[in-house]
Amino acid sequence: MILFDTTNASRWRHGSGLSRVSARLADELGGSARQVRWPAPRGAAGPGDWLLTPELFSDEERHGFSAFVDSRPCGLAAIYHDAIPIKHPAITWPESVRRHPGYMKLLSRFDRVWAVSRASREELLGFWKWQRVAAPPPVEVIGLGADWPGVARGRGAGAPAGGRPRIVSVGILEPRKNQGVLLDAFEELRGQGLDFELHLVGRVNPHFGGAIKERADRIGARDPALRRHGQLSDGELADLVRSARATAMASIAEGCGLPLLESLWMGVPCVCSDIAALAESALGGGCELVRGNAREGWVGALRRILTDDAHASRLSAEAASRALPTWAEAASAIRAALRAP
Repeated sequence: MILFDTTNASRWRHGSGLSRVSARLADELGGSARQVRWPAPRGAAGPGDWLLTPELFSDEERHGFSAFVDSRPCGLAAIYHDAIPIKHPAITWPESVRRHPGYMKLLSRFDRVWAVSRASREELLGFWKWQRVAAPPPVEVIGLGADWPGVARGRGAGAPAGGRPRIVSVGILEPRKNQGVLLDAFEELRGQGLDFELHLVGRVNPHFGGAIKERADRIGARDPALRRHGQLSDGELADLVRSARATAMASIAEGCGLPLLESLWMGVPCVCSDIAALAESALGGGCELVRGNAREGWVGALRRILTDDAHASRLSAEAASRALPTWAEAASAIRAALRAP
């Protein structure tokens, strides 16, 4: 039996990449897995079982977890996302910065680890090498699903009926997601007379997102073509993305970048920064990389996607036709590796 760890996800009341991974994998694993919350695995795990965790963990939050790992009552498997708290400590919650090295080192005592991208895999192996971990577990790459429940693949509409073209950016408002450069490009292009909308979708990081929210609200107050949404339901978000000319991801760091994959699933091109994790997903088509992730690059890329119909149509066709990973495939790979029915 797979004991699927939902210790944190069961308490979250907000949407995030981690919560989406947890929910979608739990759905697709179905009867092969039983959802558990710490400390339940201490009494539930036995020989032949696996504890599978897609979450972050530490002994401070889960008292006795290191001892549980050492005692090895069952197989231990994890999904690894990123080292963002270590690589970008100035814009990450201090507690996450403090705990993340211990979490990454504890992963080296697991039996199997799946990384959410090749870039993520390389950074984890590099960390273990730096820490001189003698015998790390195998780390494979698992493709996170692009599919949404109840949303069929297709081509985006390009614009709402009778309306102006839209750019939609999905992600928590914070410096790491770099919405500031999108606001820069929006103001410059609107100042040049380009008629389009920019939609920012996501909750506000309570520690670091206030300045971005305030700037977006100031711009939106004088130009209603900029619209900021809080958290939307899956259905509302899918409708908004499908109405877009393109989505935009200006992140300076990602483990995978689910909004990019989900945009492609709906046949909507993505204009994105050229960081390794996003470039990895962009290679299959349907995306335009902004080299250097700078203002001038974003101004040029957004102007082109908004004004060049042939370019936008080509990217949309690539998005709609390229191969994309699904959550069912991810769950199937996990079941096969853990020999679960």
